[in-house]
Amino acid sequence: MTQNSQETAIPQRATVVVVGGGINGISVFRDLALQGVDVVLLEQSDFCSGASAALSRMVHGGLRYLENGEFRLVRQSLQERDFLLRNAPHYVFPLPTLVPIFDTFQGSLASLKRFIGLGSGPSRRSAVMIKIGLTLYDWLSRKSRTMPAHEFVSRRKLRDMAPALSPNAKFGAIYYDAWVKYPERLGIEMILDTQQSCPNARAYSYVAVEDVNGADIHWRDRLTGETGTITPDLVVNATGAWVDFTNLALAGGQENDTPRFVRGTKGSHLMIRNDQLAKALGDQMVYYENADGRICIAFNYLGVSLVGSTDILIDDPELARCEATEKDYMLSALRFVFPDIKVAEKDIVHVFTGVRPLPVSDADATGRISRDHSHREQEANEKRNFPVISLIGGKWTTFRVFGEEIADVVLKRLGRKRNCSTVNIKIGGGRDFPMSESDLDDWISAELIDLEIDRPTLERFAERYGSRARDVARFCQSGADKPLAAAQTYSQREIEFLVRNEKARSLSDILLRRTAIGLEGGITQNLIEEIGKLMSDILGWSASELDHHKQLLRDELGKKHSIV
Repeated sequence: MTQNSQETAIPQRATVVVVGGGINGISVFRDLALQGVDVVLLEQSDFCSGASAALSRMVHGGLRYLENGEFRLVRQSLQERDFLLRNAPHYVFPLPTLVPIFDTFQGSLASLKRFIGLGSGPSRRSAVMIKIGLTLYDWLSRKSRTMPAHEFVSRRKLRDMAPALSPNAKFGAIYYDAWVKYPERLGIEMILDTQQSCPNARAYSYVAVEDVNGADIHWRDRLTGETGTITPDLVVNATGAWVDFTNLALAGGQENDTPRFVRGTKGSHLMIRNDQLAKALGDQMVYYENADGRICIAFNYLGVSLVGSTDILIDDPELARCEATEKDYMLSALRFVFPDIKVAEKDIVHVFTGVRPLPVSDADATGRISRDHSHREQEANEKRNFPVISLIGGKWTTFRVFGEEIADVVLKRLGRKRNCSTVNIKIGGGRDFPMSESDLDDWISAELIDLEIDRPTLERFAERYGSRARDVARFCQSGADKPLAAAQTYSQREIEFLVRNEKARSLSDILLRRTAIGLEGGITQNLIEEIGKLMSDILGWSASELDHHKQLLRDELGKKHSIV
């Protein structure tokens, strides 16, 4: 048996099994483990490989949700945003956001109709409504906010700030939200933190729930083919857009026993390498309306420009991919706000698509479907001896509080009390990480005293791993190392550290989630061969296993990222 296998054997018994290793499932897993619950996490692919890897990289309150009257959600999201700025300072940062405004009053009536539930699809927003929205936004975050309040700017100042913007923009507004650099890495760090501090917590990737029979869940390792059973007292279904499919498996395939909870909407994003666009965006996000009134975003991210997103109903998340019509729509919206910037198809270096697990709704427009989170509880039945709690909806920003709420539901069922809160728990490389540029400079200088690497390398590690840069640096200097031939800013020992210490089991895990190589448009055939050789040496893959992993990567690149 090769190291393709799990680090430890999947136990046959657990108090709680969390199915689904996206950011919400990981949050539930972490919270329950910290309360002393014996909990196992099963994920059918890699951790944070679904919607949790396909967000717009924004950590925000949801300015647009005010139109739907979702004040509680916005207030909660803003609070969680500010918690993340403190708890994950290595990955979450303030994001100045520019809103170009095209109308003074036109669109106000349509916005009011949407607010009281009489409106339907999107429409243009006036300066008046944007001013009201931003004022509410500031007010809702007043208790936790550490960033400046919004301000309006004149047409002249808007031209000075962003000369490439459409001349039809009459005003501008500036407000602050936040962005997350490596959301997938934040998820894996939460798992590693949890397993290090809680021996009663174990997480397994590429493990699919196949069936249920009485007290037992039947699972299958999708990489090794190994099968087995696990007996829980309770199951948390945190599979996002797959919630209903998972509940069908947990009902023994009996469709009459599985009410529909989720209706997904597909969101696609483009990663664009275009110097004109990068210069026009600068260090701020542009939050703009397309001609049809749908909200779009664009900001510079990891050396390229991120542009998104779409919002299209989809029934089967396995079929989600960015279609040509979506690319055309996003590029058209970009031309609407930056009419003189020419973006060609060849400038798109990467595409990613995810499915938002929204609640079943009869809303006549996707934008009217709530982005709030909730849960449903299903009791044991003749086919299944344990209850199932299904997570529905949820924004990436609110993962911590969603996990806390579900953990409280589980603890009540188990007759146990909460031991601690996650509100002030730092995540991964956010522990002991400096909060300012000047402090970071001092931190790097101090760390270099005990390390044998140069300053640029440690700065690069700090950017990627936060305070865990020390561990990566020590590992890299403990053996012969050299840069990757096909990706010079990464080294062989650095990749080995990720493989050995971050639960990487496939090429996709490294190229698309443990590193940002994919998002930066850096995946080449030479790099695939180089990383494949490294992983084979570390994990003991045979030639046929390596070929299998290459095919899995090709399938994922073609399906999710439109790369052949």
